[in-house]
Amino acid sequence: MKAAYLEAVGGLSGDMMLGALVACGLPVEALAETTVALCIADEVGVSARQVMKTGIAATKVDVHAHHHHHHDDHHGHHHGRSAAELIEVVEAADLDAAVVERSVAIIRRLAEAEAKVHDSTPEEIHFHELGGLDTLVDVVGAVEGLRRLGVGRLHCAPLPIGHGWIDCAHGRLPVPAPATAELLTGIPVRDVDVEGETVTPTGAALAAVLADGFGRPADFIAERIGYGAGNADFDPVPNVARLWLSAEMPDEAPDLQEAGQVVVIETNVDDMTGELVPNAIDAALAAGALDAWAAPIVMKKGRPALLLRALCVPERADAVAEALLRETTSLGVRMVPMDRRCLRREEIEVATEFGPVQVKVGYLGDEAVTLSPEYDDCRRVAIEHRVALKRVYAAAVAAAHDAR
Repeated sequence: MKAAYLEAVGGLSGDMMLGALVACGLPVEALAETTVALCIADEVGVSARQVMKTGIAATKVDVHAHHHHHHDDHHGHHHGRSAAELIEVVEAADLDAAVVERSVAIIRRLAEAEAKVHDSTPEEIHFHELGGLDTLVDVVGAVEGLRRLGVGRLHCAPLPIGHGWIDCAHGRLPVPAPATAELLTGIPVRDVDVEGETVTPTGAALAAVLADGFGRPADFIAERIGYGAGNADFDPVPNVARLWLSAEMPDEAPDLQEAGQVVVIETNVDDMTGELVPNAIDAALAAGALDAWAAPIVMKKGRPALLLRALCVPERADAVAEALLRETTSLGVRMVPMDRRCLRREEIEVATEFGPVQVKVGYLGDEAVTLSPEYDDCRRVAIEHRVALKRVYAAAVAAAHDAR
């Protein structure tokens, strides 16, 4: 197993991720084989070429339509395939089960973000460009590419966010595009002085689902470095993504996955009404906190009070601290850096008697040691079927056990 560190130097998109993988040794033929496994090789092709981006030699991967398939217009594909259609293609593909599972999770994450922004449903969202097949190749190619290179852990640097406007199928949109911004919730970002779109929705979704942590992993030694190029030219910032690939790690590597350093931000409040506490927690989460909570404490002179805490990556510490200072009556906060280790996680969808539910699975090595159904899914299904939430939760856990 290898580890990889992804730096979105001047942006991140699906083709940039594929380019970085190819530059790190993934044969471009592997991407062509992926289109065969998806049964779309007669509709799209994949090629790679070397380009220069602000003095850096990088690999540009292109997904192009085969022009002899104009008859697809009669099937409505010129308007783009729906997320459900793309998921159906992936689930029917002759691919590794884990690749299918992660690819479906990325496509679903993309569809959910687009649906929320456009007041629609994930099922109604359609992908444009090459009828959505370019998105399919980007997503599945990235997941399969990481597998073929033997990458077991992927860490990601904060993503660079530019400014300005972009024109797309939905009209003129601010940078980052609303769907991209939705996908970046909870992900560390950094400002970059670039006018234009640096991170695409596909790039954001890849980072959101595939990254095991943000920040360079501990004790990382690169064996190979590859640069993937995007379409844009952001002078003087090179529009490239850089992938650092480690040497093969021994099988007895730790089961716990390093998730990088985090910061705990906390403050004591004894003069704030309880009605304001949920708002302060929401503000911290909106500012990029990974988690936020409150606990009762007793301060000097026996005064009852609350201890408010938020957990975040170092890059979001200032924003989270400011949110707590704005939304509470506190005059100051404490900020304590900590190291964090997490179980390796994956997200699966299980079928229950009440409907599908997303479940997070935590692994120690190859052993699933914790199963956590998504609360929002369980609550939605419980309301739809007018049953107790605990019944849906128990059904999801049982189905997840059976699926393992």
